[in-house]
Amino acid sequence: MCDIKGCGSTQSDKPLPQATGEERRSFLKGMLALPLAVVLADPLLAQVAGSRTRSVQLALGGGNKVQAHLAMPDGNGPFPAVVLIHEWWGLNDQIKAVAAELANLGFMALAVDLYKGGVADTREDAMALMQAVNEDEANDTLTGWINWLRRHQQSNGKVGTMGWCFGGAWSLNASIETPVDATIIYYGNVTRTPEQLSRLQGPVLGHFGTLDKSIDEAMVGGFERAMAQAGKAERLDVHWYVADHAFANPTGARYDADDAALAWSRSVSFLHRHLG
Repeated sequence: MCDIKGCGSTQSDKPLPQATGEERRSFLKGMLALPLAVVLADPLLAQVAGSRTRSVQLALGGGNKVQAHLAMPDGNGPFPAVVLIHEWWGLNDQIKAVAAELANLGFMALAVDLYKGGVADTREDAMALMQAVNEDEANDTLTGWINWLRRHQQSNGKVGTMGWCFGGAWSLNASIETPVDATIIYYGNVTRTPEQLSRLQGPVLGHFGTLDKSIDEAMVGGFERAMAQAGKAERLDVHWYVADHAFANPTGARYDADDAALAWSRSVSFLHRHLG
């Protein structure tokens, strides 16, 4: 389970990636690109990067409307698309900044909101928001956005999902609920039955930490066995890092710069390989 140290906060006990003053000013003026970790670790830089996304709305059945933030690459496309699913904190500037970075890399990136606008600053608020999620509504939301991206006039028709912790579990859920072309899980709960996993259509990439006491080797090992029983073993690529839960979040006390960079590089390569 996420906690205040596990899923990131502004209270990291390690030195955070930083830009120089000149680099920071140039980035804020749109004149310089910075490494993603540097942007995510700085609240102002993350806010500016996230502002390069735009809010979009989708009407679901029953008159329900859901919100997300979309980042588009330059040009007319067609582009591959990625659905990003937030940690238990909600759709904050860091997740929007990741969407902006993926757009820089040539992907339509949609950061969805499963909390209906809620964003937490404390562990207690995050827990309350997470526990309030209705599974049927969340599945409908993710399915709706995946289909929206497939039909988008600038899409190449291929869609992947990516999520962290709470969002990692929902990245897998979304891929079970509706066919996608690639699934990325960062240390999310992967306890599923072979019957559920048999519905997966695309390949799955998982990033996990050997020091993680919740999403541990026993859980992931069970996931691997269930994938094999579902006939999907060859579609699963699991990577282990000598790191703890949320090692990819540069605002968290468990951040590991080298492992985060390696996991990100693997994720981007995976998306390019399977989405185009």
